[in-house]
Amino acid sequence: MSSKNAVLGDQSSGTTRQKPGTAPPIVVGGVLARMGAIMATHARWVFGAWLIALVALGAAAPTVFSSLAGAGWQANGSESVQVRELAQEHFGGNSSAAVQVVVHSDTRDVSDPAVQQVLGEATAVFTADPRFGEVIAPVPGMSISPDGHTGILIAGANASTDDMVKAVDELKGELTALSGDGIGVYPTGASALWSDFNKANHDAMIKAEMFSWPVTLAIMVLAFGSLVAAGLPLLLTLAGLVASAGGLVLLNTVTPISVWAMNFAMMFALALGIDYALFIVARFRDALSKGGDPRAAVAETMDTAGKAVVLSGLTVLVSLSAVLLVPAPAVRTMAVGIMLAVTFVLAATLTLLPAVLGKLGPKVNAGSLPFAKRQQHRSPKFEAWGNLLHKHPWPFAIGSLVVLIALSVPALGLKVAMPSIQVVPTDAPVRQGYELVQAQMGEGAPGMLQIIAPTSEADSTAAAARATEGIAMVTPPMPAMDGSDFVMLQAVPNVDPSDNAMGSILDRLRSDLPSQALVGGAPAENLDLQQALNDYLPVIVGVILALGFLLLLVALQAPLIAILGTVVSLLSTAAAFGVAKLIFQDGHGAGLLGFTPQGFLDGWGPVFFFAMIFAIAMDYTVFLLSTAKEHYEESGDPKVAHVMGLAHSGRVIAAAAAVMVAVFFTFALAEPLPPKEMGIILGVAVLLDAVFIRLVLLPVLLRLTGHAAWWSPAWLRRILPNISFSHG
Repeated sequence: MSSKNAVLGDQSSGTTRQKPGTAPPIVVGGVLARMGAIMATHARWVFGAWLIALVALGAAAPTVFSSLAGAGWQANGSESVQVRELAQEHFGGNSSAAVQVVVHSDTRDVSDPAVQQVLGEATAVFTADPRFGEVIAPVPGMSISPDGHTGILIAGANASTDDMVKAVDELKGELTALSGDGIGVYPTGASALWSDFNKANHDAMIKAEMFSWPVTLAIMVLAFGSLVAAGLPLLLTLAGLVASAGGLVLLNTVTPISVWAMNFAMMFALALGIDYALFIVARFRDALSKGGDPRAAVAETMDTAGKAVVLSGLTVLVSLSAVLLVPAPAVRTMAVGIMLAVTFVLAATLTLLPAVLGKLGPKVNAGSLPFAKRQQHRSPKFEAWGNLLHKHPWPFAIGSLVVLIALSVPALGLKVAMPSIQVVPTDAPVRQGYELVQAQMGEGAPGMLQIIAPTSEADSTAAAARATEGIAMVTPPMPAMDGSDFVMLQAVPNVDPSDNAMGSILDRLRSDLPSQALVGGAPAENLDLQQALNDYLPVIVGVILALGFLLLLVALQAPLIAILGTVVSLLSTAAAFGVAKLIFQDGHGAGLLGFTPQGFLDGWGPVFFFAMIFAIAMDYTVFLLSTAKEHYEESGDPKVAHVMGLAHSGRVIAAAAAVMVAVFFTFALAEPLPPKEMGIILGVAVLLDAVFIRLVLLPVLLRLTGHAAWWSPAWLRRILPNISFSHG
């Protein structure tokens, strides 16, 4: 073994034990061991620093939802984004970000004085706000229904898409309050959609988060058998959540951060924070039972479990960093939000938690339940399970593979698309307005396509658009309001904006029009974003797999098990997508789960869920294999590594998986579809990964590969940093 020190330190030497009546022991060992001992020794300074940080960041945290950006679902540089920018610059803001106010009456037509008064009051609301541009009254034949009972007032966008969503947040109450006397007022359009959509999702996430805390605490108490030990992971996670919320608000002052970043960060901070704390606290209690000195126990814990947590955290960050390749602000900042939350949770795990453990010492076991006295870090049940797998590896390996492959097969037929109006609650004004427009003006009326062309090509563009299959109506060319050399046309498709045929209609329209004509509008923006997500998915998968393998290789210094650990993680990911297809596309169990299937998975799902599932899977891989490698380094016996790896990490993996499944499945109770998708897909992925991969297939692979699992060529050992998981 090379003698050079790694970033994490050469771990060949450990901590000395303190003899009664002597000074505190001198801690020798790796960087993490020494850092852990420093945190435990100077706990008050650590508490003070975290208190200052939490007060500073916590002051901004309550405004996280109102501060963060509500839009950003676009493919930067796409044709549809160009159209929106041209519309805002030259056509009074009549772009996809404009707000459409649907005014409807069953008994009056739009020309009725009472309806005109409502339209005038709505116009006054918009003209008083500088974020809105030109206000266009309902026009017969274009924005008034054939029966005359429904009209659409268009308020142009004079600000960024994020500011337009905020404007709707602030004004939609005032606008809907204009309803009365048989006249309904419904703000709709893309900006209003994201306003209602974000609010519904945020409320659902908060509700699920609050429900998950008591469930999580109950699982933690069962896992630790101690109220104090069980509470530590929750306190650690709370610190990470507060810090990440405040951090996102501050980061939003530099660049717009999607409010969805906080939604995902909340979920991941809770799940991973508990995961890491479980591993650390379990190892600390074991070290404390053997030595008795809290400072030495903290050092030993950080020297072993701490290193696994660091490598796991790096794996999560690396996996999510691949998502930054997608040229979509909302998608990128969602990844940034999770990465920020993971960074704060990791920082708390490496500094605050060691300080708390060092201060508590034996009191970490306070509030122990009766059954806790029978618990030990080395689980006899998981040791027996490891021996069973060692004696009969093939039946368990084949059984796991059959289940995972069977669940993976449906994923081959998975369809993806951007969310439809069905993801918004039925009582949301934007959905009511959408359905009114559709009922009064045709299926495709809520999703008009916008065409911008040079004035010289106005007639040829209009003729080509009218001749395109799938286009029901084309409005006359409208000259630019600033006198520039552009015209705008509105093309109404004959299908719902979320219909599968919409993509073909857009492609035909773009190919039929003159070369300088550009096609945009809300449906086009969704389709362009979906195309970007589809294009980048193979790249992201490749980057994540390559970086995941490299991190495992550096951590374990064993190419065979690094390859196997990476490959088997794909099985649980594929199986989770197979289940997602059965539930969310085919609708199996939709009645039980309380949703109407869209016939596809939300378009951002494959990119994000792959990164998140793979990150979680590698999290457990690091926990299991680092423990197994520790025992292999100490014994040189692959059977000991395989069996003792399970005996010492099995309970922690099972408890961590139970917590994650509970956390994720609580989000399945949400009414909006996106949190439900997140909760069920991630929960199923963790369940499958923990049961069939980490506790069966990966240990069996260790059994079947024997010494070869841990072999490394001399040239590779020379170039890799020297990382050891054993503790002397």
